[in-house]
Amino acid sequence: MRVVITGAAGFIGSHLTEELLDRGHSVVGIDNLLTGDLANLAHLRDRDLQFIRHDVTHFIDVSGPVDLVLHWASPASPIDYLELPIPTLKVGALGTHNALGLAKAKGARFVIASTSEVYGDPLEHPQRETYWGNVNPVGPRGVYDEAKRFAEAITMAYHRFHGLDTKIIRIFNTYGPRMRINDGRAVPTFIAQALRNEDVTIFGSGDQTRSFCYITDLVDGILRLAASDLNDPVNVGNPHEMSIEEIARTIIRMTGSSSRIVFKSLPTDDPKVRRPDITRARTLLGWEPKVPLEQGLTSTIDYFRSKITT
Repeated sequence: MRVVITGAAGFIGSHLTEELLDRGHSVVGIDNLLTGDLANLAHLRDRDLQFIRHDVTHFIDVSGPVDLVLHWASPASPIDYLELPIPTLKVGALGTHNALGLAKAKGARFVIASTSEVYGDPLEHPQRETYWGNVNPVGPRGVYDEAKRFAEAITMAYHRFHGLDTKIIRIFNTYGPRMRINDGRAVPTFIAQALRNEDVTIFGSGDQTRSFCYITDLVDGILRLAASDLNDPVNVGNPHEMSIEEIARTIIRMTGSSSRIVFKSLPTDDPKVRRPDITRARTLLGWEPKVPLEQGLTSTIDYFRSKITT
């Protein structure tokens, strides 16, 4: 296949690029490098990869045939979308529209990277794909939540109106090498603080929960969905739920850090719980996560250790 990946220089996008190349496919990677990093693709420069620096909120022009479009362009951490609220909204709306237009013009399959954030601060637990969510549209996180909810809506509109073969993957917390040190999400933040023996900062009581999926498991789920005949949203994530304090203490122990935990105020609209119901992925895709938490954390810590000067 010839595959277009928007956001190809990002954390997930670069892993998708590498796996597709490993499977013998040709990849056109598109990224404006707002939050992506070309270093994530540097080891792939001699492969069948064409990189285009481009902002997908403008018309996307790719010459030649395209079989699959994976739309991964978007700021994805709270730090990013709180600092970049308008670009986040634009890439969710205009960027998704343009990526869908490319898929339609090329007769390609289309997969949109949605998120567990479409469920907001959920009143249903665990979250099933049939749950419509509890989102504050005017809160500070609304720029990301609603951008992704709109992206899902326009994706389904292209499927229903134009007959485009579209897929929606709702990604739950994912971690692994190539996350940014200053990403702002729990795992990279805790690892960076622990490796530097700094205070490990928990926002809120630490009782709020998350479910952490290793990057290779996520990529496997994405590509299984892309190859399927499904068009309804599918959750992909690890259903093993743990508290934020538990993941922080695990990282401190695994790094051998002398860090202590400090608690700060919980940000507005921060979800209290997060755990996917993956029944649909299990039964329809034959997918479930395989990498144990400590195995994935070992690889992630090793990556961060190579990047951090203590």
